[in-house]
Amino acid sequence: MQRRWASEDKKNEQTPFHFQLFESITQRVQKEKEEQLRQAQMQNRTARGRFFATMTVCFIAACIGYYWGQALPPPPTTDSTAPLESTVPPKHNISEANMEAAWTDFRDIVGNENITLERSELESHSGSSWSSHPAEPGDVPFCVVKPGNTQEVSAIMKICHERKIPVTAYSGGTSLEGHFAATRGGICIDFSRMDKIIKLHKEDLDVVVQPAVGWEILNEELAKDNLFFPPDPGPGAMIGGMVGTGCSGTNAYRYGTMKDWVLSLTVVLADGTIIKTRQRPRKSSAGYDLTRMFVGSEGTLGLVTEATLKVTVKPQHTSVAVCAFPSVRQAADCVFKVVGAGVPIAAIEILDDVQMKCINDAGMTKKSWKNAPTLFFKFAGTPSSVKEQIGQVQTLAKNAGSVSFEFAKSEQEREDLWQARKEALWSVMAQGSGDEDMAVWTTDVAVPISRLPQIIEETKENIGKSGLLGSIVGHVGDGNFHSIILYNKKTEYEKAKGLVHDMVKRAIELEGTATGEHGVGLVKRDYLPHEVSTSTVNAMRRLKLAFDPLCLLNCDKIVRVQPLKKGEVDKW
Repeated sequence: MQRRWASEDKKNEQTPFHFQLFESITQRVQKEKEEQLRQAQMQNRTARGRFFATMTVCFIAACIGYYWGQALPPPPTTDSTAPLESTVPPKHNISEANMEAAWTDFRDIVGNENITLERSELESHSGSSWSSHPAEPGDVPFCVVKPGNTQEVSAIMKICHERKIPVTAYSGGTSLEGHFAATRGGICIDFSRMDKIIKLHKEDLDVVVQPAVGWEILNEELAKDNLFFPPDPGPGAMIGGMVGTGCSGTNAYRYGTMKDWVLSLTVVLADGTIIKTRQRPRKSSAGYDLTRMFVGSEGTLGLVTEATLKVTVKPQHTSVAVCAFPSVRQAADCVFKVVGAGVPIAAIEILDDVQMKCINDAGMTKKSWKNAPTLFFKFAGTPSSVKEQIGQVQTLAKNAGSVSFEFAKSEQEREDLWQARKEALWSVMAQGSGDEDMAVWTTDVAVPISRLPQIIEETKENIGKSGLLGSIVGHVGDGNFHSIILYNKKTEYEKAKGLVHDMVKRAIELEGTATGEHGVGLVKRDYLPHEVSTSTVNAMRRLKLAFDPLCLLNCDKIVRVQPLKKGEVDKW
């Protein structure tokens, strides 16, 4: 160790200090230059790699875009809603070759006898004479397919999903707002073969049915066990459509609407997946309430193939009372007073003087009525409670200015009195019978009960000024009323459309709704943003796209899935 140190000391003594420092700096500089050169080389290699990687990706993207004939899809959105302006319009394949190939697949599923291309069948499955949506030339399906069970519906939807074929569901065909117009062509799934009452659980007060069971037929069967199903929309309505529109009827004031009577649904989704929303208990807090999500969805989220419905015991005793008033305002005021008094009646219906005259002119009832605004009351309960309710209503009606009051003293009188209410639509349509250019527009709105007298009076005044024949009919116990307008399709359509627009706009401004029970369909679709806000409609559209990303199911109903076309304007 001493010899080495001595040698180094001797060397240092021979080399001056400033030369030692210069040598050290030179070595450090040389090392830094080498390091910079190495980093530069690495950067050049990285840049070349990035360049070639980018070119490769672009080349692959160009090839894919060229192959599919369209731009690459945008990245998945993270938005909670789906604004219309950012929604990609659906692209269906209804080419002749695709539809003919699909027809063969459908035939293999349901049989040749359960699929049709007959023009008359196609037209009858895309509209009706009482629908408020005027049929467009292209609003017809390519074919009508009639499945017999849930599995066949699922198989049909799998084919439609694979081939991108739009689908419209059809059961009773009684809906009014263009619900089953085939705006995109495609196919119509007719549920008429699925008309079975599957199982009645009498002890549990529920029944399982298929979608083409009519509510009237269901109640005929239930009556054998002293039971009934309360929702009672127009004659001919079937369970599938009733679920779709979230309907109600004359019994809604006491018993609620369709959503209150559906326990569970079996639904086929757009890709053919089969789901069941609930079990059979009367209440459940297990997860999302998918049952109510499908009630009122108008066939846009899934196809209902079975429904488990609540039923109830028939009342011990029922009766009907009818009272007329000098004006529609006084009749509406009476409704407000009866509801405010808490009288537990089963239904309150209003028919104005125009409607009563139509009923008399049509001769559809055994009785002749006063041509005056008239209230129809239905009572249900024990004989003593019904008698008490009639007495309370008679007093309230007299205080509101009624000019007559009569109540049923027998079962036959009850049927005769209530028959007038059920003949309302047909009696107005009878006024235009024999004229093929005449059409009827039936629409409904609902408002808070305190606003009812105002909106009925203003609507009736508006109809009177138009010169058209239009009546007021309504389930006024819950603030819901209808207008039935007769018009000439060639010369008076715009006038009738204006009346409906004013009626809907008035209801929304009074904190009401564009539809109490008919549903949205095509006709009232553009009123939704004004009623519930654009953001809320955007949330509905996101829900639609989540369940049906290809927009196969009843496309264009409830919410738009593409921007306004040229010439279209916001109805507001």
